[in-house]
Amino acid sequence: MDATKLILLGLPLFLFVTDIINLFRPISPQIHQPLYNYYQLNHQSLHQQQHPQHLNFPPQKPSSSIASGIGVGHVISISFCTSCSYRGHAMTTKHMLEEAFPGITVTLANHPPPLLKRLMGIVIPILQVGVIVIIMGGEQIFPKLGYMRPPPWYYSLRANRHGTIITTWFLGNYIKSCLKNSGAFEVFCDRELIFSKLMEQRFPGEFELRELVSRKLYNLRNSEGFTGGLW
Repeated sequence: MDATKLILLGLPLFLFVTDIINLFRPISPQIHQPLYNYYQLNHQSLHQQQHPQHLNFPPQKPSSSIASGIGVGHVISISFCTSCSYRGHAMTTKHMLEEAFPGITVTLANHPPPLLKRLMGIVIPILQVGVIVIIMGGEQIFPKLGYMRPPPWYYSLRANRHGTIITTWFLGNYIKSCLKNSGAFEVFCDRELIFSKLMEQRFPGEFELRELVSRKLYNLRNSEGFTGGLW
């Protein structure tokens, strides 16, 4: 048997014998100590992830505006025209004031039109009914009123009575809706007017209204004998 065959046969036998020896050799604790530390560290990190530590942050102090409750005891009244579709703007203003002045009470109410418009709003329906009644029964009504025959304009309206009745009804309703519009957006702070859309002919700006209310509350606190600024 030559040397090449001996090497090819002896190398597998050597590896087999080496594996048998390593299999039955006692395990050295020094070899597996790093491995044990590795598993121990991984277990600790996993435990920390599952049970995170609670950090003790210092308690936050409430802001001065919220803590002081600068709006407590004060009432903001917004009187606006409900028939002018101002309700959405009034609600937005209400939420803004409640956030800017904690504790303040904001009320919403309809601002009625002037007395003359209210009286005209009562007269218009009466005129509508009167015109319709005259058109339908004018030939019997005018003789009872002392007229021998109805006036000429009655026959003109009578000739197109359906169109006249419809026009009278819709025109009267349009006039009534216009009479209900006051166009008002009035802001009162403790029953004192601080902004009027009727006088300014515009809506108040957000920062402008905050400044007006702040100034009013500041003056009220000074008049009541309190010291210190509003903020």
